[in-house]
Amino acid sequence: MSRKKNIYRITFINQGKVYEVFAQKVYQGELYGFVVIEQLIFGERSSVVVDPGEERLKGEFQSVRRSFVPMHAIIRIDEVEKEGPARIHELGDKVTPFPPVYPPAGGPGGR
Repeated sequence: MSRKKNIYRITFINQGKVYEVFAQKVYQGELYGFVVIEQLIFGERSSVVVDPGEERLKGEFQSVRRSFVPMHAIIRIDEVEKEGPARIHELGDKVTPFPPVYPPAGGPGGR
């Protein structure tokens, strides 16, 4: 009897871009305020078509055993049936970073 592996899709903000990665382990870390992502999953290299975004992510996380992502950078964590392509895309106007930054009232200087 084989046990099905859990696969999680984690979407988070990093340096003004939205990262979407797949991993087998996600949990609250020992460092307060951080989510730990372990055992990242990337597509197979046997494919003829190469996704440059996924290749960039593979290179960035190549020697990483565990990533600590601040809780406030996490947009969403989903448990999914199977992995998909890892991606990086621009932060759109529909996602507001937390805490939101508002300009001071009354123009420059605030008063």
